[in-house]
Amino acid sequence: MSPKDALPAAPPVAPETAALFADIVQLFGLSRPAGACLAAIWRAAQAPSADDLVQGLGLARSNVSTALRDLRDWGLVTPARTPGDRRDYFTAPADPWELWRLMMLARQRRRVEPLIDRLVLAEAASGDVRLAALHAVLSDVAALTPVLAGSTGAALAQRLTALVEGPAPEKKKKKKKA
Repeated sequence: MSPKDALPAAPPVAPETAALFADIVQLFGLSRPAGACLAAIWRAAQAPSADDLVQGLGLARSNVSTALRDLRDWGLVTPARTPGDRRDYFTAPADPWELWRLMMLARQRRRVEPLIDRLVLAEAASGDVRLAALHAVLSDVAALTPVLAGSTGAALAQRLTALVEGPAPEKKKKKKKA
C-alpha cells in the first residue's frame, strides 16, 4: 500500500495548529515554516508531498524545501516513495512523546554540544572560574538529555512522569500495641 493510498485525505491543518507547531519548534531552534510543515505532516491522515504542503500551507516552494530538509536532518520526518511516482511523501511519528524525544536529541546534537565546545574554548582562553562553573552546569544538563530521552517516546513519557509525580509515598507502619 502506498503512502497516498493509506488513508482518506485529511482536512488541511488548521492555521492555529500550524502556528502552534511553529512556536513549539522555535523553542528547539527550527524555523516557523518547519513547524508549519511538521504540523501538516503530523496531522495528515495521508502522507503529503512537498507540493501538497505548498498548496495546503500557502508557503513558497523554497520555504517548504528548506523546512523539509531541516526536518529530515533533525530526524522528525521521513520520506517515502511509491512505485511509479517520483515524488517523496513525508511521514512523522504519530506519538507526540516520540516527536518531543527526537527534538530533544536533535537540539542536544545541533545546539547544546556546539555551545559546550565554545564554552570549553572560552574557559581555556580566559581561566575564568565562572565560565568553568557554567561549563559544569551545562555539561550536567547535557548529560541528562540522553538519559531522559531514553530509547523511545514511551520511555521518555515514563521518565518525565516519574519526575513530575516524584517518589511514591511511603506507607506508615502500624505500631503494635504492647
